[in-house]
Amino acid sequence: MKNKVLMVIVLVSVAVLWTAQTSFAQEKKQDQAYEYTVRAITIAVTVQDGKGRFVNNLLEKDFTVFENNKKRPLTYFMHDFGAPLSLTVLLDVSGSMALEGKLAECKAALKNLATNLLRPRDEVALLIFADGQVEVAAKHATDKTEFLRVLEKTEAYGQTALNDAVAVSPEFATRAKNEKRALLLLTDGIENDSQATPDQALEIARRVDVPIYTIGYKIPRSEQALKAHKRGGSLTSAGIVETLDRFSQATGGKAYFLNAPADLASVVQEIKNEQSHQYIIGYTSYQDTADIFRSIRVTTPNYKHKVRTRQGY
Repeated sequence: MKNKVLMVIVLVSVAVLWTAQTSFAQEKKQDQAYEYTVRAITIAVTVQDGKGRFVNNLLEKDFTVFENNKKRPLTYFMHDFGAPLSLTVLLDVSGSMALEGKLAECKAALKNLATNLLRPRDEVALLIFADGQVEVAAKHATDKTEFLRVLEKTEAYGQTALNDAVAVSPEFATRAKNEKRALLLLTDGIENDSQATPDQALEIARRVDVPIYTIGYKIPRSEQALKAHKRGGSLTSAGIVETLDRFSQATGGKAYFLNAPADLASVVQEIKNEQSHQYIIGYTSYQDTADIFRSIRVTTPNYKHKVRTRQGY
């Protein structure tokens, strides 16, 4: 009889212990389910109609933001055509840019940008890259004097670390004071000196909300032209175009591929014009720490609208 009582006591004890462990595990699971990182997300949004014209009459209520396909309420909205812009220019000054007058023509377009297109309240900064280094040639300033002075004396030299430059430059662009910010990259797309891959550069660049506008200028089209610049066998004309396009699409910017100085001047003006039409939208993200990449999608009630913003972060 004593043995039977002892057995019942043991069984009851095990059941209680199992119940307690199960309850604790459930509580722990529930605690983990509510481990969120609260983060304020800001995105620049461009809206165009079916004919490519900018749409400027939308209100906060006209936008819907989805993060990982979940609707997020807006917490901030700004659309001011006259708001000042902070533009960070990332200029390729590697040796290949000395060929075919590429650097000289890019410098002329940038001089026109600073002198005639940017307004007195607009900021501009100049970053130059070659030989694995990105140099802050001119800090953000509304006074364009230093930008123009440094731009004038800049010469081409060395190898091209394009991926490394794209990886570090957006973070610098976020230091600018204005809410409207953009990074303008001018390059022939030749890459032969980076430590980072295009995927690694893109992963870093899309962590911050700075659209990258890329101008691929006089990209070498023939295998013979690329041969002198190759490091390994992966550099192709199509590969250059794809990489530059990915940098822009993922960050909410736009890529252009040009071959003439007149087109270069026109596109620089177009990029400046687009910045004036952008909407700045903010929302709060409650991030499950288990997630890594979060996609962003923005819609308006008009299905004909073409809405462009960063793909995610």
